[in-house]
Amino acid sequence: MFSRITTAAALIAATLFAQPAAAQSVEFTGAGATFPAPVYAAWASAYKAATNNTLNYQPIGSGAGITQIQNRTVDFGASDAPVPAARLTQQRLVQFPAVIGAIVMVVNLDGVNKNQLKLTGEIVADIYMGVIKTWNDPRIVALNPGVNLPALAVQPIYRSDGSGTTFVFTSYLSEVSAKWKTDVSAATSVQWKAGAGARGNDGVAGAVRNTKGAIGYVEYAFAAENAMVTTQLQNVAGQFVPPSTASFQAAAAAADWDNSTDLAATMLNRPGAQTWPIVSSTYILIPRDPRDAGRAKAALDFFAWALSKPGDDIAEKLHYIPLPDAVVTRVKAAWANVRNPQGQPVWTGATN
Repeated sequence: MFSRITTAAALIAATLFAQPAAAQSVEFTGAGATFPAPVYAAWASAYKAATNNTLNYQPIGSGAGITQIQNRTVDFGASDAPVPAARLTQQRLVQFPAVIGAIVMVVNLDGVNKNQLKLTGEIVADIYMGVIKTWNDPRIVALNPGVNLPALAVQPIYRSDGSGTTFVFTSYLSEVSAKWKTDVSAATSVQWKAGAGARGNDGVAGAVRNTKGAIGYVEYAFAAENAMVTTQLQNVAGQFVPPSTASFQAAAAAADWDNSTDLAATMLNRPGAQTWPIVSSTYILIPRDPRDAGRAKAALDFFAWALSKPGDDIAEKLHYIPLPDAVVTRVKAAWANVRNPQGQPVWTGATN
């Protein structure tokens, strides 16, 4: 399934940015979150066409990405869950957001159309705790008059790998359900009470597509590119909203970037009638003292390009939200902490 998204991303990139390649090239590596993998693939394709520099990115999950950058086996790691400040200091890492995405619920129910089904956060939490067992549960039926909900077992699908997507999803459930917060809590990997696991956003999407009665949580690009049935969710204002670029942007605009630590501003359950309740940045981790300063510079050159208009255009085509301009300025300022052995910043604003 991921190959379909990657192919679509590459086609978008090739269409937007077919440019002559530069004479010299640098290959740099990254690994981690699957949440932003479609946009990273599109960015990499367009960037290679523009500069001849190659990003080799492995979408292996946020937990594995953090481990790889801690071990310095890649040039950057990627995580949907922000790393705490104390750990960044201990591991000598710089963290910054790269792009904003949204997590949506996807279902496999005959006769239920895209965005027809309404759910609340508490109902979703109870599904994943095994409290709600069938789709014709009275609580779901009451929210959805006129929708034909069968006496079919609910089949929750969750991430089996250490996942930043899971961290964001379970953080949301912890905000909307006191029982979830007490019994399960929020983490990249939790003790699920019901359902079956699958690896990666693509794995969850595939499991939902292949299982009648299934429900899962995925980054919106995986749902959109695979024409999956998404649901409405009730937001903090009590409104049921469908997932859309506008509802994601509303959540991003309501984030408190100025008072965030390491630019990890929450976008969960933001105020506003039209906000989508599960929106988050995805983050990049790069060493303060990289083993190869040239490759570190190449990685930051890439993100400087990705955070400019060419990258923004690609992100929006794939249903992601670019970072606000003021946040991009703060991100680039943080890059001054990435230094070569002589103590000089590896990135000074000049690109290859």
